[in-house]
This record gives sequence, structure tokens and C-alpha cells, in this order.
Amino acid sequence: MHIPQASALRARNAVAAVFAINGFAFATWVARIPEAKSALGLTPGQLGTLLLALSVGSVIALPSAGVWVHRFGAARVVAVSAVVDAVGLAVAGAGAGVAGEVWLTAVGLFLLGFGSGTWDVAMNVEGAAVERQIERTIMPRFHAAFSLGTMVGAGVGATAAWLEASITTHLALSSVLVLLLPIVAVRSFLPPEAEEDEEQVEIGTRSAHPLRAWLEPRTLAIGLMVLAMALTEGVANDWLAVALVDGYDVPAWVGASGFALFVTAMTLGRLTGTVALDRFGRLPVLWACMGIAAAGILLVVFGHVATLVIVGILLWGVGASLGFPVGMSAAADDRRHAAARVSVVSTIGYTAFLAGPPVLGYLGDRVGVLNALLLVAVLLVPSAIVVPAARQQKESEPASL
Repeated sequence: MHIPQASALRARNAVAAVFAINGFAFATWVARIPEAKSALGLTPGQLGTLLLALSVGSVIALPSAGVWVHRFGAARVVAVSAVVDAVGLAVAGAGAGVAGEVWLTAVGLFLLGFGSGTWDVAMNVEGAAVERQIERTIMPRFHAAFSLGTMVGAGVGATAAWLEASITTHLALSSVLVLLLPIVAVRSFLPPEAEEDEEQVEIGTRSAHPLRAWLEPRTLAIGLMVLAMALTEGVANDWLAVALVDGYDVPAWVGASGFALFVTAMTLGRLTGTVALDRFGRLPVLWACMGIAAAGILLVVFGHVATLVIVGILLWGVGASLGFPVGMSAAADDRRHAAARVSVVSTIGYTAFLAGPPVLGYLGDRVGVLNALLLVAVLLVPSAIVVPAARQQKESEPASL
């Protein structure tokens, strides 16, 4: 179903807003991780275990998120997920702040992860649908909006840390925005009639059941590529601020500022990446991103001089910028199976957020958090092998390599 251009543009803006709010919610917690670690008296390994609660919530939500989007529509799923996200953010803030309880913080992070994971699939499916309506590549711009939200969240978090504001108060106030803004934004999503038409197309095919996408070689290969790029992004989200504080003995606000610099670079990479994608294609851009990210990580770990570390953070952010959005676009090439395939790729990708925190934490106990970052650079090398799966697919092609 083709809808009026004005409606498609309103939906585009609404999707961008939803991406941004999701990023803001996530970065609000991430920016205060160093202080939560200190307040709760956690070692790097114990912090990794705590962060696992967020990842578990996401991974549990993702496999069924595509089914929920099919049944209830992206708008309703985003709205409900925002409620869960907001509650989780407030509970995590209370646990790490006023209550000082690890278990309560873990409950909040689980809810935050569950809401974010479901929200992630729904907004990517809606974004892919809007991209098809507008008939030009805009998915990286949506993910740039996510990064812009993380920039704002990280900036507010760094300021709150500098002012020594309570984690509980900061996260509680932020949760109000996370609760209310998406409920307003989803009213401008694509009309239900458009979603119903696409759902009928999918139901009429042999791959009607969303779980069939788990048997498609191309979809699984894209998922593995996204896994590596999600780890590249996720490790910076969870550990960059901590690595700077522990590895270079800088104040917490400097660590939060380093994270803010990372998401700023990632945002710029996503805003300008569409030009590179249109000119060179997906595969060369993805390979270049992997090389740039690896170089950035090496500079962060071995730079020691502030200038080199800053350059490393910038390169890391740019290198991590396009892997996830390009993977989502590749999974959604065929509109008939977009929800199912995005759900599969997101689930595989979010496994990085499940394994990353504890692995980096336990490794950090032995070699230091800063040196543990090298694991990401190493894993980028074999992941380059599966990049060809992300080439543009026509709707008539099977989901094979």
C-alpha cells in the first residue's frame, strides 16, 4: 500500500524521534556506570555480571518481538516497550543510588533490557517500512538519531556526574521523558492499513511463520556480522568510560565525556555514511568500518597520550557506526519477511550484549579493563568473512548466501 508523501515524512520524523529516545534511555544508564560500580563496591568481574542482567532482558525479548510486531503493530509495541524501559531505568537508579542494592539494580537493568530489545525490533521494522515508502536509503539516519539520543543522554549524564547529582534522581527524571515522548511519537507511525497489507503479503508465502527465518543461511550470516559490530559498539557503551577511569586514572566525569565523544563520532558516521553507502556499496563500507574500528581500539589501549586516545575514540566511534544499521537494512531487503528477519538478526546481534559484559569483566579482572578492550579488535578479523552476506538482495531472491 502506498501512502501520501506527507504521511510518510511524518512517519519518518516519528521513527527518528523514537530511535533518539531509545538511545537517550540507554545512555542515561551507561553514563553513570562508573559511579554505580563505585557505589555498589563492585569489581570489574562483578560489574560484568550485573550488566549481564540488561543483556539477558534484551535477548529474552528479541526472539518473540517480531511476532508481537506482526500481531499488534509497531506503534503499540514501541509504546508498551517505552513503559517497561522507563520503569527499568527508574528501578536501576534506585538500586544503584538510594537503596544501594545490587539485586534491585539487576531487576531494573533486566526491565531496561527487555524494553529496549523489544523496542529495537519494532522501531527497525517501522524504519524499514518507511524507507520503502520514501524509496531511498535512510536507515543509517535513523540509527544516527539513536546515536544522537545517546549523545544527549551521555552529555546529561556527564553533567550530572560533574555536579555530583544523585543517580537515583537523575535516572528517575529521565524515565519520565522515556515514558511520555514515545507515546506521542508513535501516533505518526505508518497507518495500520499499510502494515496489514504487508502482513498479508507475508502470510501468503511459504515463509509465513516468523521462526522460519532462523533456517535461512543469508539471514544467519548477516546476524553473525551484526554480532561482531554490535560487540564493537556495545563494549564501548558498557566499558569505555570504566576503562578510561580505571586504565588512565581520570575522574568519572572524564570517563563519561569519553563515552560522549564516542557516541558523537558514531552519530556523525551514521549521518554521513549514506553518502559512502550509495557511492561504494555495502561491502566495501563495512570492511572499511571494521578496519577503522580496530585501529581506534588499538589507539585507545596503547595511546597513553590524551591526543592519541581521543583520536582512537573518534575512530572507534566512526568504525562502529554503520554495522548495525546496514545489517538491519540487509535483513529487511525483502519487505515480505522484514519483521521476521530483523528479529532474527537483532537476536543474534544482541548476543554480543549478553556475552560482552561478563567476558570483558572477567578478562578485566586479570589484565585490566583497558587491555581487555583488545578482544574486540581481535574478533573483528574473522567477522569480515561473512560481510558478503549483506549485499543488496532483490525480493525474488532466496535468503541464501
